[in-house]
Amino acid sequence: MVDRPRHSRSRLVRAALAALLLLLAVSAAVWYWNHRQVAAPQDPSAKAQGHARRPGGNPMRPGWGDAAGATPVRVGAVTLGDFPVYLKALGTVTALNTVNVRTRVAGELVKVNFQEGQAVKAGDLLAQIDPRSYRIALQQAEGTLGENQAQLKNAQVDLKRYRDLFAQDSIARQTLDTQEALVAQYQATVKTNAAAVEDARLNLQFTDIRAPIAGRVGLRQLDAGNLLAANDSTAVAVVTQMQPISIAFTLPETQIDPVLQRYRKGDKLSVEAWDRADREQVASGVLASPDNQIDTATGTLKFKARFENKDEHLFPNQFVNVRLLVDTLRQVVLAPSAAIQFGTDGTFVYLLEGDNKVRVRQVKVGASDGSSTVIESGLAKGDRIVLEGTDRLRDGGEVEVVNDNRALPAGPGEHLQGAKPSETTAPSQASGQGKAGA
Repeated sequence: MVDRPRHSRSRLVRAALAALLLLLAVSAAVWYWNHRQVAAPQDPSAKAQGHARRPGGNPMRPGWGDAAGATPVRVGAVTLGDFPVYLKALGTVTALNTVNVRTRVAGELVKVNFQEGQAVKAGDLLAQIDPRSYRIALQQAEGTLGENQAQLKNAQVDLKRYRDLFAQDSIARQTLDTQEALVAQYQATVKTNAAAVEDARLNLQFTDIRAPIAGRVGLRQLDAGNLLAANDSTAVAVVTQMQPISIAFTLPETQIDPVLQRYRKGDKLSVEAWDRADREQVASGVLASPDNQIDTATGTLKFKARFENKDEHLFPNQFVNVRLLVDTLRQVVLAPSAAIQFGTDGTFVYLLEGDNKVRVRQVKVGASDGSSTVIESGLAKGDRIVLEGTDRLRDGGEVEVVNDNRALPAGPGEHLQGAKPSETTAPSQASGQGKAGA
């Protein structure tokens, strides 16, 4: 083996040292540059507020402010007000009366006297069957009746004569009895003929097809010129009663006790119909009646509510959201639901003390509608509680009030601004619902 010259090894050592020194210099430059950016001067207005703000950030996003500074929050007010408690369910609009109008006599349909979608009254002419054959049948029946009435009259005259002759002992008793039987026979025949006349007159009236109820006519099923049979399967028209109208809905058996108690007392329970999106109220009505048994398959009881429907916003078979007013809580403490927090120790809120400090306050909540919540204990009118920015708060922490929404909730006697009434969706039940409905 041949050893390398000593000066070659020295050259390698010097090259390695030079590379190491270069690497250390680059690392030092990078470190200096990063720390220079972090140490850059902050916005003077931010320092004046006690914390550094990141440019372009969301002030309500966690991590926006300096961890050592105040936390930006939005707060709202607690107030007193009336709180209506509603039960919510899905309902189906049902017409009180729907009639499929069919012809009761056979014949050609010669006239259609209605427009599709037309509102009609009971007795209005809808269509007409060719009446000529039925008019002739009536004349025939009247002719037969007249013939038999004449025969009856002649038999009655003969009967009177036979009675006089029998009194004079001029004829046998059998002749008198035979004449009496003949008169009775003609009387029965005349009665039968009179019934035939009424039947023919009734059939003639049936050629005029009239609306049996007041309502709105649907789309036309048959056109003029069709040959119809009596009680044909195809209806000439469908008339649906629109005013008043009903809505059928169900409630779980766990919620029906307060409803039935008030219904049995004779109270008129208000019912509201809302559209499918649950954003706009369609109509207002009253509870009409409950069913007489609970459905064992679903554990629900069916109810019907009646609506005047003067503007005809409700249509049969339409699906709507139903809100049944169970009770109204008078002058209770109301708080925005966004402020309610849930922890291992129960329900609490962050109560604003002064202008820049919060304290944890344990509360007991009642009924809620999603926008506002009834506070049974723990808060009073005028308290300000944190609505947004709670994720970085702690008991006794400092805060910066970004928006003090003192307009929420509303003043005494009014519900929360923009809040919907308290509602529950079957089969679930809002917090405090049972107490509210008692």
